[in-house]
Amino acid sequence: MDQPRSIVTGHLEQVTDALCYHGEGPVWSSSWGGLRWVDMLAGDVMSLRTDGSVDRMHVGDVAAFLRPRTNGGWVVATERGLARADEADGIPTPWFDLWDDPSIRMNEGGVDSEGRLWAGTMGYDRVPGSATLYRVDADGAVAVVLPGVTISNGIDLSPDHRHAYYDDTPTGRTDVFDVVDGELANRRPFVGHAVGSPDGLTVDSEGNVWVALNGASRVRCYSPQGEVLAEVPLPVRLVTACTFGGDDLRDLYVTTSRENLDDPEPQAGAVFRVRASVPGQQARAFAG
Repeated sequence: MDQPRSIVTGHLEQVTDALCYHGEGPVWSSSWGGLRWVDMLAGDVMSLRTDGSVDRMHVGDVAAFLRPRTNGGWVVATERGLARADEADGIPTPWFDLWDDPSIRMNEGGVDSEGRLWAGTMGYDRVPGSATLYRVDADGAVAVVLPGVTISNGIDLSPDHRHAYYDDTPTGRTDVFDVVDGELANRRPFVGHAVGSPDGLTVDSEGNVWVALNGASRVRCYSPQGEVLAEVPLPVRLVTACTFGGDDLRDLYVTTSRENLDDPEPQAGAVFRVRASVPGQQARAFAG
């Protein structure tokens, strides 16, 4: 009888020093030469160079998430708005704010199959129902996709673009939507998480869903049917997000945090990496 394939094929390694207070939002793009992520509450964008060094760029009070743009530049979510750069290594300039309430900030986002930006928010005080998932079109038009959420977190598409997976962290579960004519429909539970809080997520090229479980020291991989395929244990509690990268998109990069930790963890705030047998998907670029 054939043995089941192991979806995690290597040993976890620490890629960077513990550089971030609250590392989040990793994205790999060949357009900017590799991995970028954010030190969110420091307002900094981090870039991993080929020699292992890390560059830090300050973009505002908050740097929530970033994505490449179709023209080769990039977009970054700041505290309440968006900023754009026209070149891969360019410095972003403010585009516009989506709201003016200082109690709400950007948190996590993504890009849909049509190149539109998903921008999720959360309240600084985490008031239930105070957050929103917005969609931003290429021309800057803004629509509310999901009102009344609390901590809008990871969102990504299946390879065929027929399903979207989403974490509103306090629900303790990952949800799935049907994507119908570019719109999210028929929201329903995908998997519940008995440990940790669902944070960032990514979907690989076979449709498996990798969820960072904040507070549980792990990333868990689920099949499209919701079966647990693998767990990646990490040496820190606050595991925040994950993405695939590397030349073959088989390196799973994981960001971590030391936000509000009472007990010091020497590796908290570092980026980690492990090899997988299944590659991820290319990062979708924002058309705006």
